[in-house]
Amino acid sequence: MKLVVERSALMRILAHAYSVVERRSTIPVLSNIRLEASDQGLKVTATDMDLEVVQVLPAEVDVPGTTTAPAHLFHDICRKLPDGSEVALDRNGETGRLSVTCGSIQFEFAILPPEDFPLMTQTPYSHSFSLPAGDLRRLLDRSRFAALVDGARLHLQGIYLHATTGEAGEVLRAVATDGHRLARIETEQPSGAGGMPAIIVPNKTIGVLRGMIDEAEEDIFVDVAERKVCFRFGDISVTSKLLEGSFPNYQMVIPDSNDRILEVSTDTFVKAADRMAVISRDKGRPIKLAIESDRVMLSASNLEGVTGEEELSASYDGPSMEIGFNSRYISEMAQHFDGDVLRILMARESSPAIIRDAGDDRTLYVLMPLRV
Repeated sequence: MKLVVERSALMRILAHAYSVVERRSTIPVLSNIRLEASDQGLKVTATDMDLEVVQVLPAEVDVPGTTTAPAHLFHDICRKLPDGSEVALDRNGETGRLSVTCGSIQFEFAILPPEDFPLMTQTPYSHSFSLPAGDLRRLLDRSRFAALVDGARLHLQGIYLHATTGEAGEVLRAVATDGHRLARIETEQPSGAGGMPAIIVPNKTIGVLRGMIDEAEEDIFVDVAERKVCFRFGDISVTSKLLEGSFPNYQMVIPDSNDRILEVSTDTFVKAADRMAVISRDKGRPIKLAIESDRVMLSASNLEGVTGEEELSASYDGPSMEIGFNSRYISEMAQHFDGDVLRILMARESSPAIIRDAGDDRTLYVLMPLRV
């Protein structure tokens, strides 16, 4: 294999591969990426056997062929090469080594047989559809922070994506929860998504995918099967196994009788909550909201006896009450709001609250209160 590729284009792909490959793996070849040169260019594949990213970039290929390269070493070498330079890759079939050359700079290292590199088997997908990149970014950004990060409940460590009927008609819905909070985000259901199997996309896949579509402007094509999902856009393909298990019936935890409604400026409330969070970082120490008809008093304290409070103007329909929330949870929810008004719907001090952007009927959060 022998080719020349532009360094910045190669670095873009290696950065994507870098996020997939595990630095320490019990299977040595999984610490590598697969490089395949052909008349179509250079195809780079990275996998951890649950997630596979494939990307093709233009290259001047003199000798077609396939090889592997240690992902992190290769990435670090190319990162140190001059900007705007061209990189030559040459696999010596006799020595079984790969050379990386850039002008007078040359590196050479041993490689593993490309035949040992595992590739995901082709899957017949039952449903395929496309949606604008902005819609997918919105679904992911407004839900993924609520997913469980670790623990025994593996089926909660991802985003539950499914087609369903919402208040606005047929929608594609993303749901995530860690047991303390729940995010439910909707977008108009794309053509072809109706009847798709409900899937749970793992956190790692969401993180890798989100980093790749940050600047994407074209539509994202989604292929869905019962145990696998594939996202395709531009020259990139992201294929992932799905989490097994049944996602809980989230509709059961969304209250439908919360008639105490608090409305407050989103920006003002979040900044005040952040100030109170300075002294309420102890686990289980909430920010307390003392709510009356035209104001809400935010207060906090810690185990060292430090206290703080701030009064905000608000609109409230209901009897006076006090309720406590985790300040970080509120901030993570509200930072994705586009409107100026944050709306909290409550039933009583100990019941789950609904938090919404007053100007967005497709974003809904449920938050468990803390004892004050």
